[in-house]
Amino acid sequence: MKIVFMGTPDFSVPTLQTLVKAGHQIIGVVTQPDKPKGRGRAMAFSPVKEEALRLGLPIYQPEKVRTPDFLDTLRALAPEMLVVVAFGQLLPEEILTLPPYGCINVHASLLPKYRGAAPIQRAVLDGEDVSGVTIMRMDKGLDTGEIIAQKVIPLSPAETSGSLFDKLSLAGAALLAQTLPAIADGSAVYKKQPQNSPTPYAATLSKKEGCISWDWDCQRIERLVRGMNPWPCAYTYLNGKSLKVWEARAVTEPLPFDKKSTVPGNVLGWDKKGLYVQCQPGALCITQLQLEGKKQMDAAAFLRGYALDAGVVLSQER
Repeated sequence: MKIVFMGTPDFSVPTLQTLVKAGHQIIGVVTQPDKPKGRGRAMAFSPVKEEALRLGLPIYQPEKVRTPDFLDTLRALAPEMLVVVAFGQLLPEEILTLPPYGCINVHASLLPKYRGAAPIQRAVLDGEDVSGVTIMRMDKGLDTGEIIAQKVIPLSPAETSGSLFDKLSLAGAALLAQTLPAIADGSAVYKKQPQNSPTPYAATLSKKEGCISWDWDCQRIERLVRGMNPWPCAYTYLNGKSLKVWEARAVTEPLPFDKKSTVPGNVLGWDKKGLYVQCQPGALCITQLQLEGKKQMDAAAFLRGYALDAGVVLSQER
């Protein structure tokens, strides 16, 4: 099949690779324009562009896909199908109706749940037991098109956004490969979604959302730590410096020492397992952290190099 692929981040790359391995003719790869990155602000390619270059595929990087010039380019390519995976722009009706087999999207949730830009992170933050991927024929709405196939992926108790990202990226690529023959021969079944989603819109994460409120219960804070890993990372402040919390676990059982405070954010003590902080209720055992200006390390290594007094209070402000 003649396919134009549209995608940008790491999540999209396995699907592009799978399409090529399956023998489809990728007549164009559309990805977001190069952007400055890092302290030097050097122009960086998207992961999809890097893979397309490696595969020797033609690349298009329009600022906006709805411009007349790009629409003319797409019409000239005459794709039979568009495959869209985390591209980053809404497609106008002129594009949605262009290919005879439609615009097929790989979405990282079990639609209609978690429509939006950050379904993976929101599922972890909300404490979902399962997530999954959906193959959908796109329409003018935001993740509201007809469902063609879905695969359920269980979440482990220690699931992070990063680990779930990897699982769903591979699952989406495999499910699309299984679904394309049915789309091509007309045997695919298209199921309409309900108008309303049972979950709020899965908005893109902001760094501010990573700030830990120690008056939350310990399970909610643990989910925050896992949901914000690897970006933007949950954080708090210790003696005026930011302290990133990379890994932690909720503690509802008795602590291994006498607790002398119930103040949220109070450092209760530590042992070889980690650093214990008062929540409301319960406690959080921080096992991996990173103080501002330092490298990420386990709590034991941090405590060997930092003179920390039990009783200090972690805060939401410097």
